[in-house]
Amino acid sequence: MPYGSLSLPTRIFLLAWDTGRHKITGAPDLHLAVRACALAELAQRGLVSDVDGIVTPVLGARTGDAVLDGVLELIEESRPRKWRGWITHKARDTRDDVRDQLVSDGYLRTERTRVFGIFPSRRYELERAGYVEVLHAEALAVLRGPVPVSEVPAGDAALVVCAATGKLRGVISGKDRRQYKERLDALTERSGAPAPHLPELMRGLRKALASAVSSAEDARAGGGGG
Repeated sequence: MPYGSLSLPTRIFLLAWDTGRHKITGAPDLHLAVRACALAELAQRGLVSDVDGIVTPVLGARTGDAVLDGVLELIEESRPRKWRGWITHKARDTRDDVRDQLVSDGYLRTERTRVFGIFPSRRYELERAGYVEVLHAEALAVLRGPVPVSEVPAGDAALVVCAATGKLRGVISGKDRRQYKERLDALTERSGAPAPHLPELMRGLRKALASAVSSAEDARAGGGGG
């Protein structure tokens, strides 16, 4: 899998890795950001749309990417939901599918271990730290400039918006989110560049992700998990 062909959900999963600490850090709601990226890419490809607030797929359409197609099939087979519903519903399944895809494509490797020396478990290790370092640098360049927003590819814009809104603190800090708030707004618009109706859709998707992350944070603060 060439670097340039990585889907948005796989790229945001890799963005969450801390290459110095050799693990994912600062991303308690990574599953929500991964699902939002999958929805963003499907929207940019014209395979899902917003019909009166309901996420509506192009029936029978497929991308050839197992993760994206899995999300499409789930939307087709389930009851109608709004954007937030599709960001949260079985989002961990999509995150796990992304992780498995990255193992299959050689970006991650698995090691079998035992918890307390008894219970079998799997540990994931990053195989291509260089790619992650490039992803980090590119994401920060998109966020901070100096490239004009009008020249940022729509996919890169969506990736950075989802990373910031999903609060992947290992790559985009709270300070960055506050300092570059106006640029994030502009990047949200840019992520909808492929079609006239998409900027509004991407604004709705960003709002839904922010709401889902806020609810997850509230649940953790109240001892209800995330």
